[in-house]
Parts: sequence; C-alpha cells; structure tokens
Amino acid sequence: MKRFTAAALALVTALGLAAGSAQAAQENARVKEIENTLMKQIGEMPKTGGGEKLGALVISLTNPYWVGMKDAYIAAAEQYGANIEVMSAPTEGDKQSQLETLQAMALKDYKAIVLSPIEPFNLLPGIIQCNKNGIPVINLGPGINVDKLKEMGGHLDGRLTVDFAQQGELAATDMARRIGSGKVAIIQGIPGAAQSEGRTAGAKKVFESTKGIELVSVQPANWDSTAAYNAARDIMQAHPDLKGIFCCNDVMALAASRAIADAGAQGKVLLYGVDGTEEAKAAIKDGRMHGTITYPSSAYAKAAVLMLLKLAQGMEMSETVFCPLDVINTENAAQFDGYM
Repeated sequence: MKRFTAAALALVTALGLAAGSAQAAQENARVKEIENTLMKQIGEMPKTGGGEKLGALVISLTNPYWVGMKDAYIAAAEQYGANIEVMSAPTEGDKQSQLETLQAMALKDYKAIVLSPIEPFNLLPGIIQCNKNGIPVINLGPGINVDKLKEMGGHLDGRLTVDFAQQGELAATDMARRIGSGKVAIIQGIPGAAQSEGRTAGAKKVFESTKGIELVSVQPANWDSTAAYNAARDIMQAHPDLKGIFCCNDVMALAASRAIADAGAQGKVLLYGVDGTEEAKAAIKDGRMHGTITYPSSAYAKAAVLMLLKLAQGMEMSETVFCPLDVINTENAAQFDGYM
C-alpha cells in the first residue's frame, strides 16, 4: 500500500487580504481543492448508493468541533447513499465510557467503523473486538498506539489524519511573525493525547528556535474551558508582559480569550487555537482571537465515509491519508466564509 507523507500534502495556503463576495459562497473553493487532494489519495472510488450501515465514534459532543464532525459524517453518508450512526463519550476525558461505547458497537452489524480515541490506548480492547467480529476499523484524527495494538494482536484497516505537529508549527510561526519578539505560552489539552502532544511539540519547536521569542510556560488544561481560563489568567499574572498564547484547541482558546479580556489585555496578547470552529472564526473576526489552524470537516468526513465504503466492499486501501491544513487569521478570515 502506498503511504503519503504529511509534508508532501500540507498545501498550506497563505491567503491575501481581499475577500470578495464569491468567497462567501456555500462551497468555498479551497474546500473543493482539499476534497480533490483527499480523493487522489483515496484512489479508486467505491460503489455508492448501497445503503451500507456504518459506525462512527467521536470523542465528545461537548466540543463544537466534534458536533461539526457528527453533522459532516451524516451529510457525507447521505450523499453517498449509506447510513451512519455517530456515537460519542459523554466528556472529552471519559476514556472508559468511550471504550464501552466501542465495545457495544462491535456487537452490532456495522460494515465498517471510523473512530477517534481520547488517548492512544483507551480504545485498543474495543478495536480488537471489532477485529474478531470482522468489522473493519479506520482511525480518524488522534492516533491509536499501533505498536501496542499489534502487540495485543489487533490491527487497523486504515488511517485518516492531519499532521498535529504541523498544526502547532503553523500557529507558532504565524504568531511569531506578528509578535516579532516577546514572551509566549502554550496551553495543552490532555497530556498524552496525540493531538495535544503533537501540537505542543510543533509549537515549542518554532518558539524555541525563533530569535526574540521566549517560551515562558506550558500548562495542561485537559481540553476544559474552566481549566484553560485559569491557566491563561495565571500565566498572565506571572508574566504581565506576555505577548501570545497558543491553545491546543479552539474551546480552550475561547476560554483564554475571556481571561485576556478580564485582564484588560485584549489587543496586547495574541491568541491562537486549532480546529477552525465557527465560534473561533467569529472570535477572529471581532478580535478576541487572532488565528486558528483548520481543515474542512465536510471534506474530512467525505473522505472517511468513502474509506469506510471501500472497506465494506473489500477494496484495497491506502495505509494513511493526510488532510491538508490552512491558517485562518485576522488578515484573511473573510476568505474562509463557506469553509466548513
């Protein structure tokens, strides 16, 4: 199977300032471009309209990003004539509940399942159960620990993801460009979660290698709004001359924006997140946030559903498919209307 590298497929767009009315169209041209990139990686298309029963397990519907993915999965399945049931854990930290949900899904008659784990190990027993019951499994987004899965006798049938380290690198690079020099901080998600670790590592790499930028704090907030607010508040109190905060997702960034406003530091502290949620895009437009790293959930979900259908139909799969990334910031936010 052919493996695609994230670096070759980053295709990060540096968009200009002018945003015409055509860019507010229902389907953004960049979304179609990313869709085409994903389709090339997927290769031969499956037959559609067969009514296959598919399953999806997301992290938690308490996060607007995963709500958007649920909607995108359902829309994609409808477009391709399949049926999909989307399940989730009650919170972003409930690893056991997410595992129990997958174990219950493994007993149903799904033709294939796509899943996104809370952390690299919590779903391994459920994946093995799917393997035993003949249900193909795709890992979307946050990664499964494949080595441990193999050691336990299990396997994945496909992977669809983004380069998490690159997300952190892009955010840190854009922030450093705009700050020029000064102190910055990182607010992480759950320690050990692949997306949190990757984004943190990517941002640290850029901050620590950029002349004039001083990384003064890295704090976990476990994807939690209250924890992120408190972390941002405490960091600003310890470093009154702070110039920027990178949060490992938009939920935490929006919470940090409230801490910045309460400290009277809006406009003084640049704030970046990841996911490109509608709430984050609105915050960027009104100046509460300054950037987010994103990719269209519609294209991501379409690729996932097509991969599930290929597995359901016994077709050969690419080992890993990567979704390209984009930077949305205060300079180009209007150009991402219709990007979802």
